[in-house]
Amino acid sequence: MSAERQVAVVTGGASGIGLATVERLADDGFAVAAIDRDETALAKAKARLGGRGPSVTCHAADVTNRAAIKAVIDAQPRIDVAVCAAGVHWLVPLRDVTEEQFRRMLDVNLVGLFVVAQECIRRMSAGGRVILISSRAALGSGAGSTAYAASKAGVVGLTRAMAMELRKERIAVNSVAPGFTDTAMTRAVSPEQFAAYEALEPSGKAAQPAEIANAIAFFASPRTSFVTGQTLFVDGGKSLGGLGL
Repeated sequence: MSAERQVAVVTGGASGIGLATVERLADDGFAVAAIDRDETALAKAKARLGGRGPSVTCHAADVTNRAAIKAVIDAQPRIDVAVCAAGVHWLVPLRDVTEEQFRRMLDVNLVGLFVVAQECIRRMSAGGRVILISSRAALGSGAGSTAYAASKAGVVGLTRAMAMELRKERIAVNSVAPGFTDTAMTRAVSPEQFAAYEALEPSGKAAQPAEIANAIAFFASPRTSFVTGQTLFVDGGKSLGGLGL
């Protein structure tokens, strides 16, 4: 990677929204370091991204392992953008969810995100941009999503707090909150359940990862660095509520 080229770090970069973001930012001219804990998925992503040459590098690391994350970040020539997209999701009824399950969700979706962002901002100069991935679930979600909704609501609060603390350093911090998106994570349910979830969307379909990546790219651009502390819901309008006609 050239020291003159802007560098973006993307966690969860081997699949779904993260992979789509790696592709979009590489197309926008960034050198991108894709980080993921799933080495099998990372190998597939590396093959898919191979045509982009040295502008994309792939790194195996878990966001809950600060030492591993720090090693990857410190190896970059510079850090201009951090996209914290790694996350987990599962459904467990409120009466059944264990403290261990709840803590695991927070460890990955909130603490892990914080760790990556914190290590990245240590390397950022004025004009740096941090994009945290929340979810429409931050507004509330269906049965079984207690831990997930709590973790994603925490991301919204973290976005605002970080933005306030970093604004004098001119480092922008924003969040993107996707709605139901067609990824391997959401496809883990049965085809019938996936279709039922799609039917609840205003458009009748799930978002594609590239559509979410387009919103992330907006915040990643140096041209939008005056925007900070915001959460952008990218959910086809479902978060507006109402029955509509």
